[in-house]
Amino acid sequence: MRFNIFLVCAGLLLAQSLSAQVPPENKDVRIPMIGEPAPVFTATTTMGKLTFPTDYYQKWKVLFSHPGDFTSVCSTELLELSAIQGDFEKMGAKIVVMSTDGLNSHIQWVQSLESVKYNGAGPFKVNFPLVADPTLEISMKYGMVNPKALSTKDVRGVYIIDPDDRIQAMFFYPSITGRNMDEIKRTLIALQTATENHLLTPANWQPGKPLLLPSPTSAAEAEKLAAKKDPDLYSLTWYLWFKRVP
Repeated sequence: MRFNIFLVCAGLLLAQSLSAQVPPENKDVRIPMIGEPAPVFTATTTMGKLTFPTDYYQKWKVLFSHPGDFTSVCSTELLELSAIQGDFEKMGAKIVVMSTDGLNSHIQWVQSLESVKYNGAGPFKVNFPLVADPTLEISMKYGMVNPKALSTKDVRGVYIIDPDDRIQAMFFYPSITGRNMDEIKRTLIALQTATENHLLTPANWQPGKPLLLPSPTSAAEAEKLAAKKDPDLYSLTWYLWFKRVP
């Protein structure tokens, strides 16, 4: 009899433990799409209160999520991000990092990271805020947790948001693969360059390389481009036109 009571109590404790880990059921949870307004939130961060993306209106924003503080892969990512944060600042972009861990954990993690040398460089100051989201409100808005999964941990996502607070690019990574900070930076540069010039970037584009024109809708339209005699324009075929930009 006592053994049966013990099993019932153990089962109840296990159920409570699992239910505490499950994100709240919300059928409206979805990943916001490219071109949509970035969901707004107000939160406590390692650099004070932040209303995102409103506080950074008219600036480019890069929002990173990570599954937990003091994790190996994410620690290397934040070390790399700290090393190149000045590049983002020069591009007028603000970096924000978030997870479902609490503020005290964030503060301790930042203090630890600021004492670490990585890849022969550093240590560096972490000059971007880490957002605490223990209630999962932000994670749900950005589709960063699965409401049916037995975990409150964020997925490893990245959102690039334009000066008008609309989402322009996003990435999602598995827990075993570190994010490429140079590629995220390259994507931001490509978005800024294409937007500024009203053109497109080709595959594997790098800063300084020619941009693409939208494809002509006909051979006749391509002939009009050729008639411009613009030395910065060239084509590989009638529907594939490039332009050199300063």
